[in-house]
Amino acid sequence: MRIRSFFVFFAALLIIMFGSCATSGAREKEKEIDFSVNMESPQINIGEVELQMHLFLEIGELKKHTAAVIYFPRENAVCVRFKRDFFTYSQFWDLKGREVFLEALEKYNDDYNERNLDSKDRKSMRKYGIVRGYLNWQQFSYTTRARGNMNLELGYAFKSRAPYFTITQMEAEYKDEVSRDNDMLSIAIPLYFTRAQASELAVMFDQDLLDGLAQNKAAQSFDSLDY
Repeated sequence: MRIRSFFVFFAALLIIMFGSCATSGAREKEKEIDFSVNMESPQINIGEVELQMHLFLEIGELKKHTAAVIYFPRENAVCVRFKRDFFTYSQFWDLKGREVFLEALEKYNDDYNERNLDSKDRKSMRKYGIVRGYLNWQQFSYTTRARGNMNLELGYAFKSRAPYFTITQMEAEYKDEVSRDNDMLSIAIPLYFTRAQASELAVMFDQDLLDGLAQNKAAQSFDSLDY
């Protein structure tokens, strides 16, 4: 009886150990895919893209907005910057995230052409994948600039019977190292794109285009040097 109890105890101990290792491994994996961007890094303005958002609390009709698209070559990250509810959001995409975005848009276009979009699908707004992003958000120039990693969910949604490709910027948590009074949690914000608008953003996410812009910027900086 004692031997049996010993084996039961030993098996339970192994389960706890391996479970702990698995949890630790998952956390380490999440840390690996997180990234950050220095807001003072060199920047290249790519252009602007139109999109739709709700004005408040995700209710009412969609309103058209314009977002600036900026490339940070040092981090190889693309920023989609927009304003909502008096806050300015800088939403960053790394290379992996941009690749998933391009694949997601291709799948969406296929589903659109084949009429496979389902207005009753409750999980449609994350159908095409979830990637990690980096977010900076700030209300005014003199207030705290919050920052943190968050998920970006890719999918689609119907609004007024019309389908839109969607990017849902999920919550990001910021914890101030000095004062808890400055801790912040961003709100989740869905962004809605027509196919044409999403295609314009896809062009700005193309790595060959970004590499070319960075090379041109470097060449201009070299030519401007005085000898």
